[in-house]
Amino acid sequence: MSLIDALHRAGVGVLIDWVPAHFPKDAHGLRRFDGTSLYEHEDPRKGEHPDWGTLIFNYGRHEVANYLVSNALFWLDRYHIDGLRVDAVASMLYLDYSRKDGEWEPNCFGGRENLEAIEFLKTFNVQVHGHFPGTLTIAEESTAWPGVSRPTYLGGLGFSLKWNMGWMNDTLRYMRHDPVHRKYHHDELTFSLIYAFHENFVLPFSHDEVVHGKGSLIDQMPGDLWQKFATLRLLYTYMWCHPGKKLLFMGNEFGQWRGGDFDASLDWHLLQHDTHRGLSKAVADLNMLVRREPALHQLDFDGRGFEWIDCHNWQDSVLAFVRRGETPDDFLVVCCNFTPVPREGYRLGVPCGGTYDEIFNGDSAWYGGTNLGNAGALEAEPVPHHGRDHSVSLTLPPLAAVVLKPRRL
Repeated sequence: MSLIDALHRAGVGVLIDWVPAHFPKDAHGLRRFDGTSLYEHEDPRKGEHPDWGTLIFNYGRHEVANYLVSNALFWLDRYHIDGLRVDAVASMLYLDYSRKDGEWEPNCFGGRENLEAIEFLKTFNVQVHGHFPGTLTIAEESTAWPGVSRPTYLGGLGFSLKWNMGWMNDTLRYMRHDPVHRKYHHDELTFSLIYAFHENFVLPFSHDEVVHGKGSLIDQMPGDLWQKFATLRLLYTYMWCHPGKKLLFMGNEFGQWRGGDFDASLDWHLLQHDTHRGLSKAVADLNMLVRREPALHQLDFDGRGFEWIDCHNWQDSVLAFVRRGETPDDFLVVCCNFTPVPREGYRLGVPCGGTYDEIFNGDSAWYGGTNLGNAGALEAEPVPHHGRDHSVSLTLPPLAAVVLKPRRL
């Protein structure tokens, strides 16, 4: 409680990782609590997780569902947390999750949906949002289940947000390619915008991406030391400007080389090096940029907040798009160069004429880059390009993104 109060005084919100999907078999826990399968199912086809060696709650038993909902409300009521990230939601929704034929039992309609778990998740969200308005509930859910982050009265599960695992997998797979090969995988970057507004998405680079031998994010980037840090700055800039909320696992904000290790402190000593310190500065400035610019957060879940300028330049591995806020004149232009080739005089269509200030450049020397850029501002010319009446001729730095903002008189 003291920790959460201290964080709140510092302006930091607190979410907890809440796990109603399964529980351990430890003798001192809930397993066969009164000598019978009280909290779990007696039938192992329903009551045991084959992947994790844990037990599954019997959501169809009212006492168990009430116990779990009460626990969630307890954290909000007594500890004043700001939200709950719900673990392994996909494993709750499907009776055949990670099971072979014959290892699971269909529901009463012959389907694979876990009807009791679905009802429990809806009840959980209704109770949490009803008693504590403004609380975030976030689903770690990796399937195409519809309406995870839609209200229950519209047929959804009622979560505030859903992890976008598709974006995470596609983007990391793309970034791991050597830049010379990225042009053959351009669709791995553009595909996410086909479904970006079907849910209220979180873009997650979580603990799961740096454990089990995967290595840290900086270690997963290709190339020499300079290219690794430049590529990670580019990845974060693209991520922060992409629709959706952002999630980054600790240590990745300054490029820790080790993967996740819950037995050790973070390697804060790395901040003595310019490379790591520069990456940390870039993440801090991106955070401030998102807070300061409505175009980067107001319409995160609305298709009106995003439009492509150019998603077809696979030959150069360049992406350009517009992010918009709620007012028509509130917009930013983002252009990303996913190769180490600087591009001088790159012609880019823009929404209107006037002066565009370069408000972020991932190649800034402040972050450890080569300091290639556009001298702080560009003038749009009445030269049609990308289907627009005006365009700019800009310098695209290597392995970096630039963010342009129209100057208001």
